[in-house]
Amino acid sequence: MKKILIAVGLVISFSLSVAAQSNSSFSAYKFVRFIQYLSGNYVDTINVNRLVNEAIVDILSQLDPHSIYISKEDVQAMNEPLEGNFDGIGVEFNILNDTLMVVNPISGGPSEKVGIMAGDRIVAIDGKPITNIGLKIPDVHKLLRGPKGTRVNLTILRRGTDQLLDFTIIRDKIPIYSIDAAYMAQPGVGYIKINRFAATTEQEFIEAMEKLEKQKMKDLIIDLRNNGGGLLNSAYELASYFFDPGKLIVYTEGRNSPRTDYFSHFRGKKVFSGRLVIITDEGSASASEILAGAIQDWDRGIIVGRRTFGKGLVQNQLPLPDGSMIRLTVAKYFTPTGRAIQRPYNQGMAKEYYSDIDKRFYAGELFNADSIHFPDSLKYTTLVKHKIVYGGGGIMPDIFVPLDTSFYSEYYGKLVRSGLINQFAITWVDANREVLKKKYPMFEKYNKNFQVSESILEELFALAESKQIPRDSAAIQKSLEDLKTQLKGLFAQSLFGPGYYYEVTNNRNESYLKSLQILNNWNNYKHLVQ
Repeated sequence: MKKILIAVGLVISFSLSVAAQSNSSFSAYKFVRFIQYLSGNYVDTINVNRLVNEAIVDILSQLDPHSIYISKEDVQAMNEPLEGNFDGIGVEFNILNDTLMVVNPISGGPSEKVGIMAGDRIVAIDGKPITNIGLKIPDVHKLLRGPKGTRVNLTILRRGTDQLLDFTIIRDKIPIYSIDAAYMAQPGVGYIKINRFAATTEQEFIEAMEKLEKQKMKDLIIDLRNNGGGLLNSAYELASYFFDPGKLIVYTEGRNSPRTDYFSHFRGKKVFSGRLVIITDEGSASASEILAGAIQDWDRGIIVGRRTFGKGLVQNQLPLPDGSMIRLTVAKYFTPTGRAIQRPYNQGMAKEYYSDIDKRFYAGELFNADSIHFPDSLKYTTLVKHKIVYGGGGIMPDIFVPLDTSFYSEYYGKLVRSGLINQFAITWVDANREVLKKKYPMFEKYNKNFQVSESILEELFALAESKQIPRDSAAIQKSLEDLKTQLKGLFAQSLFGPGYYYEVTNNRNESYLKSLQILNNWNNYKHLVQ
């Protein structure tokens, strides 16, 4: 059977290069004849479709780490984050104790419009009970998502209400936001956290900038931590807000893809002229590196944090006849100085490639910039200040900030890995929502006055003990301040919305604090920018 799989794979690999091969007609004919032999003559019953799919997966796994096969069933789910929306009822949810709980209705969505509230328990969907049935997240998606304009009936159990409540919701387009937070970090300094580069990112960015400029923003911090990328065009369009027209932002080139240059342009854009700091880390990849690379190469702003992931390959989505598709690497992208950001990889060694972050950790790179070594052959100079930068391994920040593990303990790690901190935060807010909202009607008052008390922490530790995570007093003391900050941030998220989590927790993030320090002492860093 393995030989058959390999043979199918070899034939498919020939077929993938139909346009480039002089014997393409023969290869296609060979493939069809092979499938006919397999279907008509093989001794046992076989699932040819499954074999072909597995062969495609196997072939792509022998190439670069970013070329992948996407089944027909997964295509929509894979595209949703990049398209920026899906059809559904518009709630953030969690499954707690086998019960589907609304964490927050999405602002302006169909659930909010009919009165669904945070803390509501959905006990039945279209008359069918869904509690205590082992509900999983994919099950929820199947039940609540559906074409725009279709109806779904929910039965709700609401705290403080004796009777079950029935709601009819008409599904609609639900936005997937790519900007997590936008707020004033201090007077004159705006902060924007971008989690991906999607079709809607530019419009979200415009709205965030307008909001911050109304609050007299002069300088800006863009946070790209753990932003895995997305659409190249989205990053390029966003970069145009920081340059006069005509600056090279990025270019792509591949064996069968001629060089394509992307220049900054006007097209109604309002160029931001203030001081700029961009935060990156080992989770910043692809489109994030396009933006950070252009800013660094033109000495437009200061990059703060840790070296980025190093993903500089461009994929095209190519459809297959059954509705599935492949994301095939067709080119590499290069920063304005000509740097290739893609870090080295061995074909067919995806597992090794994705374990690079672990290697960085154990080699000490996340803690000490001196642990990072680039060969001189990959040395470049920036286009204005002529600083030395390197290609072939992500974007190295101008100002390195080590990973802070001073608060970490194994006990804290167990709480995080078990999901207990998030679970506790949701249930605690749900039990105390009315009191909290009355006492803290606005986030500003909450952020200034609310403190995570000893009694709240005791509830968390007791919950952990009930889940067989024994109390560790020394570890608790080591992690105490971070635990308090995490809980306060998660409470704020449940009470006021997702973005407020960062407004609370950033005050303990070293890269964020360093960014503010740089802006407050700009003269000490002017040698890094034009």
